[in-house]
Amino acid sequence: MLLAVDMGNSSTNFAVFAGAHLQCTARSDTSASRSPEDYLDFLTPVFEERGVSQHEIDAVAVASVVPEAEQSIVRFAHTCLGVASPLFITAEMDVGLQVNYHAKSDLGPDRIVNAAAAYAKYSGPVIAVDFGTATKLEAVTEDGVYLGGAIAPGVEVSAQALFSNAARLRQIPLEVPPKAIGDNTVSCMQSGIVYGFAGQVDGLVDRFREEIGGSAKVVATGGLAGIICPASRTIELCDPLLTLEGIRIIYERQLGGE
Repeated sequence: MLLAVDMGNSSTNFAVFAGAHLQCTARSDTSASRSPEDYLDFLTPVFEERGVSQHEIDAVAVASVVPEAEQSIVRFAHTCLGVASPLFITAEMDVGLQVNYHAKSDLGPDRIVNAAAAYAKYSGPVIAVDFGTATKLEAVTEDGVYLGGAIAPGVEVSAQALFSNAARLRQIPLEVPPKAIGDNTVSCMQSGIVYGFAGQVDGLVDRFREEIGGSAKVVATGGLAGIICPASRTIELCDPLLTLEGIRIIYERQLGGE
């Protein structure tokens, strides 16, 4: 079995795969100070609930954008799972795409994983949108060329900046408001944040489609995709497991399986 680890700036997502079959998932905060025992204590109840034994996991693949937290996963894999060398994904390995990005070493593993997964699952041309700490868009052509993308401040990062710097604006639940024109402060903020970010993505998608040529499919993932997707006119699919499945797909390519 494979343990796929998506280590982002704010949260780390885990998934166990038996081949292509998803066994279980879990989500926790990203921390460089976690011990192997901390990870084991967190994951064991998840494994037990789905009938997964830690001793069945014989491989670990990681997409990480937090270098200082990587050694904690390495120690966990070695100490608790008996996996000596987790695979850390980079854009310089075979990901199933022709990568036209300068320089490849600057391209975040999460970004290339999303692009590879979107192309493998939905074919091209395709645009992958990730609503995480940053909002990231990736563009892949019909014949599997990764062109690059765009990076913008994330929904929660921008919202927190607003709450922190505007004395009279308090923190609110991030929900789709009933209409764009708010009639109270909460609905006005929800409109600005939710419809504002949906509009940002829609505008970028329109430009991406012009540059790619043709009508590219648009798939979204990330923690806030479920909130922004319904407010977007261009996002066609919401795939919460896109990144984790991309890690599996690229891991299997390294084994010659795809």
